[in-house]
Amino acid sequence: MELQLDPSDARDALAIQQAIDAVAITGGRVMLPAMDIELDRALVLRSGVELIGQGAVSVLRQGPGRVYPLTGYHNYGMADVPLETTEGLAVGMTVSVHDDRTHGGFYETLARITWVDGNWVGLDHGVEADYQAAAHPCLTTVRPMVMGHDLQRAAVRGLRLVGGREFSPKGMGGCRGGAVYFGRCHGLEIEGIEETGYLGEGLSFQMCRDVLIRDCAFDGNSGNGLHPGAGSTNALFVGCSARGNERSGFFFCVRANHITVRDCVFRGNATGVSVGTRDCHNLLESCAVEANQGSGILFRDAPRPTEVHSCRVHRCQVRDNAQAQDQAQVEVQSDAHDIVLSECELHARAGQPALRAAATVRRLFVDGPRHDAATGSIDASPTTLTAAPSVFDCGYGDWPASVYRHLPLA
Repeated sequence: MELQLDPSDARDALAIQQAIDAVAITGGRVMLPAMDIELDRALVLRSGVELIGQGAVSVLRQGPGRVYPLTGYHNYGMADVPLETTEGLAVGMTVSVHDDRTHGGFYETLARITWVDGNWVGLDHGVEADYQAAAHPCLTTVRPMVMGHDLQRAAVRGLRLVGGREFSPKGMGGCRGGAVYFGRCHGLEIEGIEETGYLGEGLSFQMCRDVLIRDCAFDGNSGNGLHPGAGSTNALFVGCSARGNERSGFFFCVRANHITVRDCVFRGNATGVSVGTRDCHNLLESCAVEANQGSGILFRDAPRPTEVHSCRVHRCQVRDNAQAQDQAQVEVQSDAHDIVLSECELHARAGQPALRAAATVRRLFVDGPRHDAATGSIDASPTTLTAAPSVFDCGYGDWPASVYRHLPLA
């Protein structure tokens, strides 16, 4: 089924959501027109549905956020919350709930309002934590712009997303949300998305597998630009960029494995590319990592048994990073091992090393004539460096079932 919307059909988020839900019955495409609308809720994808815009002329704007304090303590698993006021809230709106202790992680709740009764609102699932009265619990209308949970074979393409961070009193945590956000999904395609200015992450997906991201830009966000996390496995990023984000351009979160990042640009972020806990068997290829405030590529502190290993950086330009921090172009920390940098150009700023590795790093291989005195030195012990690259499989591909067995949709 293909449903072509005209501007009157796509007048607001509710109308678009109704079109998505109608197409989900059989599967198919919802085609958006050239338009410019403000969202009062997230657009929620369904399995078997492609949401397709017309590129930069199909504009979705995040509506102003609002904070609704809870009237007191509320405990885990309850599918309702008590508020000081419910003015402006309506059934179907997407909201987040947290307190000062839980903001930003998986204890934050992302939910849809199912009913409003006096100063109570119902949620489509239970809250994810105990929210303490002394820790300023609240519900906010800060939410993703496009999202999905528990999907198979879904896609979003050809949209411009304006994040509206200047109108948001609180940000959205990157584990539970982002301007574009997916959780526990299988077989996603994200293509031709131009996003900017969200108070949180640009793109976040958690516990997902088999994800294709092509020709997207996530810029000027208060969090990371691109954030595959929480065990997400087998993703391919091609032709994407992240510029001017206040955290990393690309952030591999916990156990983000078998991911390929190819022909991408990460410029002017806090860190260019960050790799950490259990982020293994990943490939960064033919990318430009330039003019970031910290390291161009950072292999974060992750001690055994959850260390980074079996990652390859190939034919990348890593230059003029560490503009505001005393770091190397490439920093390798903690117990990382079996890291290969092949045919890369590492150009350090004056007085900074091109590459620095902790003494506990093992089997780090660096080749190519691209780190001489003019472009920075290598700061690593002889026991860290190896004369030949380790051999391992990495990146996006056709993997056996054992690679996915930690995921709920495996």
